[in-house]
Order: sequence, then structure tokens, then C-alpha cells
Amino acid sequence: MKVITANRLLNGDVVWLGDNGSWVERITLARVFEGKEAVAEGLAEGAEAERNQEVVSVYEMDVTVEDGIVSPVRLRERIRATGPTTHPQFGKQAQAVSA
Repeated sequence: MKVITANRLLNGDVVWLGDNGSWVERITLARVFEGKEAVAEGLAEGAEAERNQEVVSVYEMDVTVEDGIVSPVRLRERIRATGPTTHPQFGKQAQAVSA
């Protein structure tokens, strides 16, 4: 299983491709792709968003889904999903606490 990720061009935030071509800030809202064809379609959608200067650095990443919760496989991607490992008061961790 994979999701498509990138950085929003406007502010550099990590985003994931969600439903209806939207870019979401929470990996739990990302659309999950299974199979090479589905992933290729997702990457094509991401490439279109990159051409439209919405996002940069589009790529696929491996995830697992347990109890409906999408989780990155690699440590790098877990850090991107949750925010910095130092000063968590500035990352997505802080946003989750205040929400």
C-alpha cells in the first residue's frame, strides 16, 4: 500500500494526496493506493499538481493500514508525518494537541 506525498509550494508543508485531488495535511486523510496501476495514476495526479505549481517533490511512499489508520513504514516518513523530532511545540504535534 502506498500514498502520494509532496510539499506544498506556498509554505513547504508536508502534504498527501487525498480524495478528489485535494492535498491534505494529515496522513490519516490520505488516499491509499494499491497496485502498480493505481499508484501510477496517483503519481500522474501529483505530477499534474506539480505542473500547476501547487506542490513540489511528488513521490510515493509505503504505508500500512491498521484499524483504518494509515501509518508510514519508514522512519523518515513518520517524522515527516508528525513533525520535527526536536521542539515538538512547533510541529504537527502541537497542532494535534490544540485541535
